[in-house]
Amino acid sequence: MKQLLNRLINHESISSSEAKNVLVNISKGDYNSNQIASFLTIYMMRSITLEELGGFRDALLELCVPVNLKDFNPIDLCGTGGDGQDTFNISTLASFITAGAGVYVAKHGNYGVSSSCGSSNVMEFLGIKFSNDIDFLKKCIDQTGICVLHAPLFHPAMKNVAPIRRELGVKTFFNMLGPMVNPCFPKNQMVGVFNLELQRLYGYLYQQTDKNYSIVHALDGYDEISLTGPTKIISNKSENILHPEDLGIGKIKQSEISGGHTIKNAATIFMNVISGNGTHAQNNVVCANAGLAIATAKQMDHQHGFELAKESLLSGKAKTALMNLIELSK
Repeated sequence: MKQLLNRLINHESISSSEAKNVLVNISKGDYNSNQIASFLTIYMMRSITLEELGGFRDALLELCVPVNLKDFNPIDLCGTGGDGQDTFNISTLASFITAGAGVYVAKHGNYGVSSSCGSSNVMEFLGIKFSNDIDFLKKCIDQTGICVLHAPLFHPAMKNVAPIRRELGVKTFFNMLGPMVNPCFPKNQMVGVFNLELQRLYGYLYQQTDKNYSIVHALDGYDEISLTGPTKIISNKSENILHPEDLGIGKIKQSEISGGHTIKNAATIFMNVISGNGTHAQNNVVCANAGLAIATAKQMDHQHGFELAKESLLSGKAKTALMNLIELSK
């Protein structure tokens, strides 16, 4: 590790195989916590390369506990986090809206590290059970349209890193990796990333797969479609800029999608929105994201997906998916 750290400190990059090996060695407990913290800290201060990101991804996918959900051909909606915007749980809400629209969802998520409340925090608070039991997961997705893949249960190799990430409390390259390492290896993904550079790297890596994908970054800094301005979208079919007006809706203010500074507050907003009592801005932003997920999975245009998302939310189908999942968790 010492040699690797010196190279990185000197602004050298490491190869894909070296990146893969360092995560494998971390999983084996070969390094102490100070070495791991130093390694993570370096990547907060320098850009990650395509080879490094690919190597880290390959290591985590190789080390994960895989789960076979191919019969459902699900989509995952997952953001990197780390955008510093402290929005309410948009992608998690969008996941239930997507499920309510009849698209199977395998939601990969974790507790918040660089944010106040991650997807796992709010879902656990609402009574959703986390499990890596394949029969339970298949029952969930079959009966409710969605199952939750809580990252620590599928990435046990990273147990040496979790407490260090919590103590650091800022984004690390594990934020960059989260959406890429869903243990069910979904063929459909909607991914949000925290900057344009990472979006470009994701685009290169996803081009090498057979996935249907949409990678989004709002140009004012969000790792999701924020509707506070234009959003760049890279998919397996095209690259374009989405404006709120393209969906027939107006631009919204940043203050209208903030919230969730505590887990209880985040859960309150979550239940208000999914119960049909969200504000106009909240409803539009979750449906814009769910709409793109639906469009990605069904290979349709975003406007059509947006309309299906609104129907799922306002008809109560999204809430039914949530309540059924909570019931199965008891």
